[in-house]
Amino acid sequence: MHFESLDWLILGGYFAIVAITGAILSRRQTTTHDYFLGGGNIPAWAAAISLLSAALSGATFIGGPQQSYKGDLSYLIANIGSIIAVLIVAYFFVPVFYKNNDMTVYGILERKFGLPARLAAGSAYLLGRVFASGARLYIAALPASLIVFGDTKLSHLFICIAVLTVVTIFYTLVGGIKSVIWTDVIQVAIFTGAAIIAIVVLLDKIPLSVGEIVEVLRHPGGETPSKLTLFKLGFDGFDPKHTYTVLTAIFGFSLLNLGAYGTDQDLAQKMLTCKSAVSGSRSAIGGILVGIPVTALFMVAGLLLYVFYQQPAAMGAMAPTYQPEGSREVFLTFILREMPPGMPGLMLAGLFAAALGTGLNAMSSAFVHDFYQRFRPVKPDRHYITVGMLAVIGWGVVLGLFAAVSAVWQEANPGTTLIDFALSVMVFAYSGLVAVYLTALFTKRGSSASVIAALLVGFVSVVTMQSFFAKSLAFPWQMFIATGLAFTVAQIGTRKLEAEN
Repeated sequence: MHFESLDWLILGGYFAIVAITGAILSRRQTTTHDYFLGGGNIPAWAAAISLLSAALSGATFIGGPQQSYKGDLSYLIANIGSIIAVLIVAYFFVPVFYKNNDMTVYGILERKFGLPARLAAGSAYLLGRVFASGARLYIAALPASLIVFGDTKLSHLFICIAVLTVVTIFYTLVGGIKSVIWTDVIQVAIFTGAAIIAIVVLLDKIPLSVGEIVEVLRHPGGETPSKLTLFKLGFDGFDPKHTYTVLTAIFGFSLLNLGAYGTDQDLAQKMLTCKSAVSGSRSAIGGILVGIPVTALFMVAGLLLYVFYQQPAAMGAMAPTYQPEGSREVFLTFILREMPPGMPGLMLAGLFAAALGTGLNAMSSAFVHDFYQRFRPVKPDRHYITVGMLAVIGWGVVLGLFAAVSAVWQEANPGTTLIDFALSVMVFAYSGLVAVYLTALFTKRGSSASVIAALLVGFVSVVTMQSFFAKSLAFPWQMFIATGLAFTVAQIGTRKLEAEN
């Protein structure tokens, strides 16, 4: 493997651009509304790209190619659920959030059910974001470890996680949400460009025409089914072998994405930076529609990697003389061994661009507005910005610790792909949150007590299913069941605040 001086120069240049952009934007942020919501002046297209960056992350960069390399194209079917969810969020959630005029999306729960419900939902979000962003930070440590140490041993991963944690904290501190969004625009360009470059290089190295490559993928040989399979109805079972089907997309991934776009402050905050509810809704829809072809690019790269590494007969004399350690390292190994000088630096800049947006600004926003201001009200904006920055550091440390836990967790489950791992950890918090928001926006039921109970039921249900039924029940079905149980519990309460509002 090689990572030469030019690669380090390109990678360093990327981080310098991010730092300079953040420093320039930070000068214009003097209020909490500026720091956490960008003054409400972010264009819808920029918010959409930032949403795309947050939704895809390093899991798509590494896990997308792994998914198609190890399996087929059926992961793309989950986008049916994404589209269903984002339309519901755009037409029902976002207008309510803007009407409520709060810094976080949890303010609506205080109006509907009371302060304890808001605090409980904010706590559930923070816990869920630690899980999701910690897993993302771990995934970013994989290429860092390969570059520096040449392997992905746990001890080396821990060192890389520590370094990336510091970098992520600094990146978030530099300029608030404006910095996050505008650097996301730069990052998505690099991220997408990296996928296109990988495809071009792979097509150049594979001595087959596009038609011949398609034929190899359609008939890989032996007992391996077609690598081009996209649609699976899902009537074959509920186990992890059938995670990505039409049924899981409709009943599981729609709820998972409802949680991501409608209840997760990390993504929802970016919709709230727009000038109006209409612009915020457009940003949500735009982010999903652009994200589908970008994800498809990484899946195509994975298919080409399969031909490159697993079809020596098709490659002939061009077949590589080595094999990647495992499927999760396949894309990184190709980047570090087959790309010409300079390209690994650009490609890894794309990965870090996707991986370092860990949502620390959103976590800080939730901590300050949903918790801290309750105990220290009527303070100047400068005070809350300072507390927000300290919260970024604190939550950054927590994310780093959970990233280390994720490394151990994934090592114990080597058969789980990185995308499956990254998505399944989100179910813990999203199941209860989705149930609570569906109760708040579409029913007249629920109370502070039933909402808190629903959040607990959602979390405990997922813990139980992942502890005892992980091998027989795919995580989208765990999301569906846990959300259903939590929703039932939320409905038990009577909404006493209904008459007051």
